[in-house]
Amino acid sequence: MRIDLHTHSSASDGTDTPGDLVREAAAAGLDVVALTDHDAMSGWAEAREVADEVGITLVPGLEISTRFGHRGVHLLGYLPDPTDPSLALELDRILEGRTARTPAIVAALRAHGIDITEDDVRRESGGSVAAGRPHVADALARLGVVRDRTEAFATLLSPGQPGYVNRYASALEVMIPLVAAAGGVAVVAHPWGRGSRSVLSADTLATLKDLGLAGIEVDHQDHSEADRAELRGIAGELDLVVTGSSDHHGLGKVDHDLGVNTTDPEQYERLLSLAGNPLRG
Repeated sequence: MRIDLHTHSSASDGTDTPGDLVREAAAAGLDVVALTDHDAMSGWAEAREVADEVGITLVPGLEISTRFGHRGVHLLGYLPDPTDPSLALELDRILEGRTARTPAIVAALRAHGIDITEDDVRRESGGSVAAGRPHVADALARLGVVRDRTEAFATLLSPGQPGYVNRYASALEVMIPLVAAAGGVAVVAHPWGRGSRSVLSADTLATLKDLGLAGIEVDHQDHSEADRAELRGIAGELDLVVTGSSDHHGLGKVDHDLGVNTTDPEQYERLLSLAGNPLRG
């Protein structure tokens, strides 16, 4: 059984529709795929319908923007109740922060001498409810300012760069219990990638487990083999679920092909057993 528990569609910053993403997952030989768009559940219905058509198991989830200490940390939430009022309210606050940030980023880039407009960004984000920096990056690439998203983030959109603008993100220690209270399973995404290692030590992960953290994403392209071995050891000591995934974004990321990393079936069953909501579709 091949299981990929972290993917993105055009409902956030992926380039495939939710349905096309599921079709591609089936074509890639996956048996299970999780749709984990940023801060949004809007792609679930379409993805579930196609999953039923092509005979693949869909795990509905999302990747939530949080902050811990001085770093942004992404939290994967699997199988939460989408009608849970507390979780929905906090996600609305995060999405509002995304929406408000885009004009500010455009203004900062224009002040830096780059001729980009909000309409340029809207053309890239389409119907996404989670518009953000990746769509600005795509607009910059289309305008010829940069080659691709990677260059845009490296030179213009990351902290310390001229187009970076901070936005609201929930506190990690608040969001983990919210996901758990909504019947979901909380797993820290790529915990030692993108600078998060500085705040996510073994002791910190132990504290987060006490708050309801269920697992850590170990097998990810942002982790070296040494990172993976050390994280797997920490997960074993803390009895946390170990997941692996592609973090696929369609054409939005290179070297993140569907199924490039997968989750062990036994770990997947552990994750499902922790969910307060049954898996459907």
